[in-house]
This record gives sequence, structure tokens and C-alpha cells, in this order.
Amino acid sequence: MEYFKAAPEAMKPLVALENSTRDLSIPARLRWLMKMRASQINGCAYCLDMHAPEARKAGVTQQQLDVLAAWRESPAFDARERAALGWCDALTRIEATGAPDADYNALAAIFSERERTELTLIITTINAWNRFAVGFRSAHPIRDEADGH
Repeated sequence: MEYFKAAPEAMKPLVALENSTRDLSIPARLRWLMKMRASQINGCAYCLDMHAPEARKAGVTQQQLDVLAAWRESPAFDARERAALGWCDALTRIEATGAPDADYNALAAIFSERERTELTLIITTINAWNRFAVGFRSAHPIRDEADGH
């Protein structure tokens, strides 16, 4: 289903929300890590495919993308990234985690109140997009490996 065509007026607020996340203080590299991680958890191939090139352009390394599913066991992420990834996991799986104090405390130890709010908005926004893409069976294009993606 092409939800933008089905209800363009309904999609405008979500597009505006997405656009607003670009102007936050959270560095682009960290924003893209959140988008990739939430999309992994949600099984959103469409968003993973869409955002991987943008993540690389923002400085997320190919190694980080390769090991993102096992970030807790990988030394490829710094303390800020680890705290943000823990929060992303907790919020994306909130029905199972309840956003535990340990994840929040790790976040609060490194990020300001503003940054915590902004990270939560970024995570919330990609989770909304994932629900549209997965729910309505969005399929990513097949690319030729020669195009660099």
C-alpha cells in the first residue's frame, strides 16, 4: 500500500516531525545509528536499506553497521553511542523492557536533559516510520552492487 498516496494529509505531520529531527543538537552520526538500530529491532528492511547509505555519509563506519545487531558485545562503539543504543533498545522494545532504570541511568550519566529528550524523539520517530513500512509491506529496491550501496 502506498500510504503517502492513500492519505497525504495524514502523513504531513509525520514528515514534519522527521524534518524537525534534522535540526536537533544530536550529531547526524548518532541520529543515523538510532535509525539503523530501531529499524533492525523492528525488522524494517525498507528503512535499513534507505538509511544505510545516509549513515555511512554521516560517518557511521561499515564495521559499526556490520556489528550493530551485536553492539553490546562489540568494542566498535564509544560510551555515548553505547548509552544511546541501550536507550534505543529499551524504548523500541518498551513492551518488554519497561525502559529500565539501568538504561535510563546510563543515558543520564552521559547526555544532558535536552539531548535525552532529542534522542527519545529521534527513536520515537523512526519507530513510527518502521510501523508504516513494515505494516504496509514496503519493499526496498534491489540495487546493482556496482552502484556502491
